[in-house]
Amino acid sequence: MKQEACRKDAKHAFGVLQSRFAVVARPTRFWHKHILHDIMTTCIIMHNMIIADERDVTESIKDHMETPPPEVEMVLDENIRFQQFLARHRRIRDKDAHIALRNALINHLWDDYINSDN
Repeated sequence: MKQEACRKDAKHAFGVLQSRFAVVARPTRFWHKHILHDIMTTCIIMHNMIIADERDVTESIKDHMETPPPEVEMVLDENIRFQQFLARHRRIRDKDAHIALRNALINHLWDDYINSDN
């Protein structure tokens, strides 16, 4: 039973590393063992550094989090809501707006480059 618990913990830890680092998720058949060891050690160290950086040491430890009940919006007319969705979709897909935003971004980046100390 203890072996099963250890296997479960190892699978969970490896899954966390796979989801965070793409190099761990790829096939490694042709790599040397010492290179795999270095990669895994590096990923574990970076994962621990990320967790330590994200953790707030001043916050108290909570056993559970209480979430407020969800607010449900009652829709009286589905047609109006669907028309609003279509209007938002059209604004997102508007080619002229896309070109204007792209050009504004290019100008902004160019101005930053010109005004930088380089």
